[in-house]
Amino acid sequence: MDWGSLHAVLGGVNKHSTSIGKIWLTVLFVFRIMILVVAAEKVWGDEQQDFICNTLQPGCKNVCYDHFFPISHIRLWALQLIFVSTPALLVAMHVAYRRHEKKKQLRNGEKFDIEELKRTRFHIQGPLWWTYTSSIFFRVLFEAIFMYAFYFMYDGYQMPRLLKCSAWPCPNTVDCFVSRPTEKTMFTIFMLVVSGVCMLLNVTELCYLVVKVCVKEPRKTAALK
Repeated sequence: MDWGSLHAVLGGVNKHSTSIGKIWLTVLFVFRIMILVVAAEKVWGDEQQDFICNTLQPGCKNVCYDHFFPISHIRLWALQLIFVSTPALLVAMHVAYRRHEKKKQLRNGEKFDIEELKRTRFHIQGPLWWTYTSSIFFRVLFEAIFMYAFYFMYDGYQMPRLLKCSAWPCPNTVDCFVSRPTEKTMFTIFMLVVSGVCMLLNVTELCYLVVKVCVKEPRKTAALK
């Protein structure tokens, strides 16, 4: 699935989201996906080619690069975006199922009824509430896992200028130099900050939905009495 298809699917989910959910989707596409597509490719496009080690030993440079960067930053970000966006597809499938059930209930197949159904906004309540809140919970979980993975895999969030490598087949401890370390550090911090903002929005939306249900349920119970 390309980013355009993902935007189309999540755009459909956006119609049934809360205001906080719509802000999250805007941040996701403007500050994460667009930045990743437009800028990250240029910053990380030459990462392995410009990774220089002061040795001519065959294979040493490749082994050292693989040791310090087992997964490319840009590929890990792309994987993170896929995992973070996937839970929203559960909401899209739930809404599609609800529409399918509504179509079955229509007594006549008039075009007006079908078109009106396509424009219908489903309220976040009942089974849809559980699906929606579950998707938010998994978003937060995936964001936290990937932020920890970044820290654990690269031993911090700062891109070092100099790396010392003694992995085989290097003849001794060699010095390796990373291209554009400052630019990559700033880019990494920016992406992590945006990831933190998305996580904060998700937690806020989750709390909002839980509080909303807790406030409404006692009122419904009191009204029935």
